[in-house]
Amino acid sequence: MHYRKSEAKEASCAEFRGVWAAIPTPFTPDDRLDEDGLRRNMRHYTDVLRVDGIFCTGTMGEFWALTKEERKRAVEIVVEEAHGKCKVIAHTGHHSPNETADLTRHAQDVGADFAIVINPYYPWASEDTLYEWFSTVAARVDIGIWMFDTPFSGVAFTPQLTARIAKIENICGIKCSRPLDHYATAQKLCGDKIVFSHPSETEFLSLVRNHGMKVHMSSAAPFLMQVAGWTPMRDYGELALAGKFAEAQTLRDSIQPLRDVHEKWMREPWYKHKIIPIHLLKAWADLIGMAGGHVRAPLPQVTEAQRAELRADLERCGLLARYAAAAPAPTA
Repeated sequence: MHYRKSEAKEASCAEFRGVWAAIPTPFTPDDRLDEDGLRRNMRHYTDVLRVDGIFCTGTMGEFWALTKEERKRAVEIVVEEAHGKCKVIAHTGHHSPNETADLTRHAQDVGADFAIVINPYYPWASEDTLYEWFSTVAARVDIGIWMFDTPFSGVAFTPQLTARIAKIENICGIKCSRPLDHYATAQKLCGDKIVFSHPSETEFLSLVRNHGMKVHMSSAAPFLMQVAGWTPMRDYGELALAGKFAEAQTLRDSIQPLRDVHEKWMREPWYKHKIIPIHLLKAWADLIGMAGGHVRAPLPQVTEAQRAELRADLERCGLLARYAAAAPAPTA
């Protein structure tokens, strides 16, 4: 980090912009952290897709299935590969406030720009004790911290609780994965104190246009829906941030067939079946040349039937053809 604790809110407002990717954690066939694969993926995100930021060791990164040592090592690799190319926000949440503080301090010490912390979701906690939990963690570190508010944690931040936590000195943002009416209510209460973002690619343009959102922070869409030489999400995001909404809308609408595939494989399992689809995300990543691989229990593994159907959908919407066209020719 390159700001003082008292400057965290100002730094967050200045630095969160554009498209940030929430990345998976690849594993080797013998179930170790795939350090080489993670580095290769990072170079794809930064050098090819030119994302503005990386969110690592979060939901997409299977944080619950990683050892503490793996979480720390993954953050170290991401920071090393991102240096001079894009910003890094590391997820450092844990049920224990002491472990959360330790993981957050580690992210701070190795050079992450910000940290993001999911709320403790077991045992049940009141709004007062949730506030005290965030206050305790924030007091032990200097780095700017984002709240991570997702309905899949089983804990609902009220807009009032969000506004209360937002007053803490180095709380500087929120990834608010809630319905848009909730987002808007919370933003009205404390949008002048912290940065707000929503992870829906589908709503990205309308959030920029109607709610003044400056950053998509974050989802897997920036690397699943873009390939070398074709970055529509980044491009329409830049148009929107420049106030060119009509041009942004045209480009955004042009990728609807791909968006439909993304909704089918990445959103429906969550909302219809309560399954976090990291196994499907990794299968998609494999198909476009990234290090994906297996997931860890209790997530299900992708089946061959699912893989074949996913491939057919990606062929039908044209993404695999775009990937193949941009792939380097084999050497003799």
